[in-house]
Amino acid sequence: MTDKVTFPQIGNYNLAFERVFNQGMGLEYVSPPKMTDRTLALGTKYSPDSVCAPFKFMLGNYIEAIQKGAKILVGVGGVCRLGYYGELHEQILKDLGYNVKFVNFARARLKKPKTWHDKFKDLNPDMSLVRIGEVLPTAIRMIKYMDQVDDYLRKNLGFEQEEGAFMALYQDYLAGLREIEGLKDLKTYQKAAMKDFQKIPLDKPKNPLKVALVGEYYTVMEPFSNHFLEKWLAKRGVEVSRWMNLTNSLIDRPEKKVKNHIKHYASYNMGATSMYTIATALKCAKKNFDGIIHIKSAGCMPEIDTMTVLQNISKDYQIPILYLSFDSQTSDLGLETRLEAFYDMILMRKEKLF
Repeated sequence: MTDKVTFPQIGNYNLAFERVFNQGMGLEYVSPPKMTDRTLALGTKYSPDSVCAPFKFMLGNYIEAIQKGAKILVGVGGVCRLGYYGELHEQILKDLGYNVKFVNFARARLKKPKTWHDKFKDLNPDMSLVRIGEVLPTAIRMIKYMDQVDDYLRKNLGFEQEEGAFMALYQDYLAGLREIEGLKDLKTYQKAAMKDFQKIPLDKPKNPLKVALVGEYYTVMEPFSNHFLEKWLAKRGVEVSRWMNLTNSLIDRPEKKVKNHIKHYASYNMGATSMYTIATALKCAKKNFDGIIHIKSAGCMPEIDTMTVLQNISKDYQIPILYLSFDSQTSDLGLETRLEAFYDMILMRKEKLF
């Protein structure tokens, strides 16, 4: 019987991970259930109070996937506390009595290929590097294509003439990705899909409100963890820009370019996503965006460190910045109040300027 493996949910990227595990690793991928309040409640119940919300979401993901039959759990590394969370997740699950195997990729080193090979072997001793090499290019390209579609939606979702048209097509698009056989098939599919998205009629003003989302890796990319902030903005006719995705931060990763871009505001890397937060905010300020929303989980030190730098950018370029921290206690009502005030302010400011 094929072993069942899972990976924490983050956006829709699990479609690509599923392909790697199923076709490349010879394992059966168990997708965690759709993120709900139950996911967060489970993670919060068994987590230390002081850890960040992503830790709790990931733990809830693991428990729900185990309940669906997952026997192998994949942990991820990071350049903040995330790099230490795998051991703690593993210990908590062990204490709860779950008999599962935990493979922690935080112990792999980017510049030491053998450490990655060893972790792949931990997942499946019989795996084939040749097969993984055949599957990875398609999975990586799939991630890039999903990010391309998401970028287009963020810029146009709030201006569709027929409400729900984009999301209906998007769900069909995601379902179709599962049926892709290879890289050539994927390229043909993506080209046709983008044409379909571009055919959706828009009623978009010449100069709409533009807001950039910046901040901590997980919370800015996982919609449930930020209370579906992008949809909230789209409903109010805001063109949303979000640089942070897997394509930009992991696959392309313009680290040297970013360091040079922000050298007048930050002379060194403060860790995790801090560099990219500053660079994106600066770029959007220079492009005369109407506002920036900084998103982080409560207690995220790298992003807390960026806030002073963001204040300097806000002052230098006269651009409003809203700072939002999310934890397991964040309420929709409190968030709504702050967002409404920010939206009203940037709207009045734009009307005054134009």
